[in-house]
Amino acid sequence: MAKLSFLAGFGAGYVLGSKAGHERYEQIRRGWEQAKDDPRLQSIAGMAQARADDAVSALKARMGGEPPR
Repeated sequence: MAKLSFLAGFGAGYVLGSKAGHERYEQIRRGWEQAKDDPRLQSIAGMAQARADDAVSALKARMGGEPPR
């Protein structure tokens, strides 16, 4: 009888938790979709990419260019 009670409680918790987890996932996904289309975020990402490219170029120059193959 104790196992049956445990399994019933576990099943109910799993179903309720899964529903809440899925709803939170959808909320995060919708937020990401809205954020990635925001022009301000696109501008910041472009600036970050340009700085990263500059840093990699400077590092390659310091190290003597491309690695030998």
